Amino acid sequence: MCTCIHFKTKDLYFGRTLDLASRFHEKVVITPRNYEFSLKNGTVFHTKYSIIGMAMVSENYPFYAEASNEKGLSIAGLYFPGTAYYFPPDPTKLNLTPYELIPYFLGQYSSINEIKDSLSQLNLTNLPFSDQLPLTDLHWMISDEKECIVLEQTKYGLKIYDNPIGVLTNNPPFYYHLLNLSNYSNLTPSFSESRFSDQISLQQYGQGMGAIGLPGDNSPASRFVRIAFHKLNSVCKSDEESSITQFFHLLDSVSMIQGSTITKENQYDITTYSCCINATKGIYYYKTYSNNQITAIRMTEQEKKKKELSIFPLVEKQQIRYENEL
Repeated sequence: MCTCIHFKTKDLYFGRTLDLASRFHEKVVITPRNYEFSLKNGTVFHTKYSIIGMAMVSENYPFYAEASNEKGLSIAGLYFPGTAYYFPPDPTKLNLTPYELIPYFLGQYSSINEIKDSLSQLNLTNLPFSDQLPLTDLHWMISDEKECIVLEQTKYGLKIYDNPIGVLTNNPPFYYHLLNLSNYSNLTPSFSESRFSDQISLQQYGQGMGAIGLPGDNSPASRFVRIAFHKLNSVCKSDEESSITQFFHLLDSVSMIQGSTITKENQYDITTYSCCINATKGIYYYKTYSNNQITAIRMTEQEKKKKELSIFPLVEKQQIRYENEL
C-alpha cells in the first residue's frame, strides 16, 4: 500500500508514502557514477548518472523502492499484488527483473523520452535475486521535468500509460483510477451553491462542503482520488521550503495511522516513511512514522564520484524542540 506523486513548482519534486506492516532494512542510498551492476540477463552495465533514493542493500546491490538520478529522472515501485505478472526471459526482448528496473534506467538515461524505445521492448522476468529475496508484485510511476507515465505488466502483457494526474497508488490497474475520477467530477474546493432542487433553499453551514463525497478511507482507489484532488487544487509558493512543506502535507492526507488498517494477517499497515525528492537539485527529504522531523540528504559531487555506495541510516527517534528549560 503506497501513494506516489509528481509535483512541480520552480523545481521538480517526486516522492511517496511507503505503507507496510513491516520494515525492509531501508536506508537512504546514493549510487555513484560508474557503479557496476550485473544483470540476470547476463550483461553488465556501469552507471552514467548518480542515483539517490530509499533502498535495502544486499551484497552491495541497492534494491530501490524509489529514486531519482542527477538528471531529474525518477522512478518509484508500488505494490501491485495479484495483478503484476512476470514472464520467463524472452530472447527477443529487453529482459530485466523487477528490482533491476530502477537502477537500469536511472543509471543510464536522463529522460522518459530517452527510455521509451527500451520500455517498449521490456520484458519483466520472474528471476529473483536469490531464494532469500523473492520478487514483489509491483507497478511503477516514472517522472521527469516534462512528463509522467505508469508502467504495468500483467498476464496480458506490458502497458505504458501517460499519467496526466501525476499520482499512483496500488490496485486496480491505472486505467481504472483515471476512469474512477469521473465519479468525483462534482467535487470542488470552493463554496458551492446548492443544486439539490430549485424548490428548496439549502445553505452551507461550514467550509469545505463543496468536497463532500471525497473518500476518506485507506483503499488504493480512495487514496488516488483524495491525493489527486488535493494535488490538483494545491496552491503553493515556488521556494524550496514552501514546496517541501506542501509536498509533505499532500502525503499526510493519505498517510496511514497505526490501527486504522489491519491486514488479513492481523498486522497494522502504517506509513513507515514519507519522502520527497527535489529531483532538480538531487536532495532526498524524508520523515518516518516515529520521527516527524524532516531529514534531508544531498547528492553531493563528492558522493557522485565515490567508488562505493553512500548509505545513510534513517533517523527514527522523534525529534522535539523544547522552547524552555525544566
